[in-house]
Amino acid sequence: MAGKKKSRAKYGKAAGKSVESAMRRKKKGTLKSGRGGKGGTVKSRKQAIAIGLSEAREKGAKVPKKKAA
Repeated sequence: MAGKKKSRAKYGKAAGKSVESAMRRKKKGTLKSGRGGKGGTVKSRKQAIAIGLSEAREKGAKVPKKKAA
């Protein structure tokens, strides 16, 4: 009988905190998309998560690489 394979977490704690922060900013209405002041306010939950993960990536947190389109 083979035992269960131990899997490691895909995302680090810092990545989770970054997404949490982005979600809070979305709820408050201060989360913007795009560079500078040109982007509009983020309305989508998915977009807020993507922005949070992107920020985490920039900070060097443990986040998987983006999937190629």
